[in-house]
Amino acid sequence: MARWTGEWLSGAQTGVSTGDEEPARWRGERLGLPESGPGAAAGGGSRVLAFVLDLVLASLLTSLFMRPALQDTPAMQNYNLWSIVVWAVITVLPVAFFGFTPGMAITGVRVGRLDGRSMVGPWRALVRAALTVLIVPAAVRNTDGRSWLDRLTGTVVVRLR
Repeated sequence: MARWTGEWLSGAQTGVSTGDEEPARWRGERLGLPESGPGAAAGGGSRVLAFVLDLVLASLLTSLFMRPALQDTPAMQNYNLWSIVVWAVITVLPVAFFGFTPGMAITGVRVGRLDGRSMVGPWRALVRAALTVLIVPAAVRNTDGRSWLDRLTGTVVVRLR
């Protein structure tokens, strides 16, 4: 029986081992993804950079409608709340229909479904955004480069170029 940590520990195998299994040579090999180039599993750096770019874009868009007042705590709380709402919109809608956020488009990564369908879909995009807010599910990745939110939604983040 597999440990509760399963494949999340480096070198750990899931299920009962027959002794004939080879460890994956690169991220995404077990999913049939190439080692490098378009379609390969995206690295953590590009995913984090895309997230930061999306946060900055959400803040800039919010600034078009609200003036951030750094000295006014209630105003900044309101500003931050609206920034989170804007971030959710620019994250959920584009991922649901196109597979990437503006930050992902800039960094050259996208979300793809493992079952081969072209659209990620609204519920998967919503679950991904909700879990991203919690940080830990998005940060902990397995040997295939998939985070907890990828595993829960049946998706993988791949490189576009």
